[in-house]
Amino acid sequence: MFIDRQKIFAKAGDGGHGCVSFRREKFIEKGGPDGGNGGDGGDVILVADKNANNLVDLYYKPRLVAERGAHGQGKRKQGRSAQSLIIKVPCGTVIRRLEFTPLAGCKLMVKGEAHLAGTDVEKERRGRTLKVLPARATDTDIVADLVTEGQQVVLCRGGRGGRGNCTFTSSTHQAPREFEMGELGEVGEFELTLKIIADVGLVGYPNAGKSTLLSQLTAAHPKIAPYPFTTLTPQIGVTYFEDLAKLTIADIPGLIEGAHDNVGLGHDFLRHIERCRLLVLLLDMAGVDNRDPIDDYRQLLKELEFYNPTMLKKPRLIVANKMDLPDAATNLKRFKRRFRRKVVEISALESSGLEKLKTVLRSLRAG
Repeated sequence: MFIDRQKIFAKAGDGGHGCVSFRREKFIEKGGPDGGNGGDGGDVILVADKNANNLVDLYYKPRLVAERGAHGQGKRKQGRSAQSLIIKVPCGTVIRRLEFTPLAGCKLMVKGEAHLAGTDVEKERRGRTLKVLPARATDTDIVADLVTEGQQVVLCRGGRGGRGNCTFTSSTHQAPREFEMGELGEVGEFELTLKIIADVGLVGYPNAGKSTLLSQLTAAHPKIAPYPFTTLTPQIGVTYFEDLAKLTIADIPGLIEGAHDNVGLGHDFLRHIERCRLLVLLLDMAGVDNRDPIDDYRQLLKELEFYNPTMLKKPRLIVANKMDLPDAATNLKRFKRRFRRKVVEISALESSGLEKLKTVLRSLRAG
């Protein structure tokens, strides 16, 4: 299962309460206050991991709840601070804060005042602070963009532990019974979106041969069949060279006209090549499905430009596939007369021209 978009609920741990205690030992009539402080609650942290390739773990566990801190105890024993909850996500994960509503129509009662669920609240309640992350946020409210290995973000911070009565001691107040309750941990709802990071992105219309090419260049095993939309989720493969250099190649599902307007889940597919360093426009030069490669090339550029104009600034390579079929040579001549650009000729099915393609890909990637 490939999951590239997932909503999660995150709740940091509450802080432990401070303790009210007095030292009581034999022959010590008035030992004084010895209540310890509470421990801090655990944070919720997301960390980018190169070994993760999608968000399937969060699909099965969308609620991230960290532990709370331990309460303080007598004899000045401090409560144990909770460990942070660390979740690994793939490199290229974008995190957005969403509107948070704990329960539809419920109200938060803070110091006798009613607040609609999801509004900004930070009130003192018997020394305890209730923190709710901003509820009303647009879908473009990006919290973090985890790109590099080991990069991390604290989604929700744990509450601070409350103070025990020993911290309230003074020269004029030697037997305090005051204490603090631990702060509540932050809480919020987020949406995680994966944008695959790869060296090369394969772009083309359905049935152009992208999956076949990926299986020939790498050890990936995508589903291959002679009908459109065989590939429904992005596929990643790695091709190696003799000097142990490597290229990661991403195959996204075929685009159709209007993909920039999210026709045919266009946005879900196009965002996976936003971070590819090199785009390979794979054309069915034989026109097997009664398509014209010239029109396909123009339409692909149009969809990329409408979706994000910066996509056309990326290095790109035109690859003519299915050159083993009869009409491919004639269509290629027409294509070269119309567009004065370098075209690499291959046949992914017969594995011809692939070594030249790998050499060109490496040179363009290095440049």
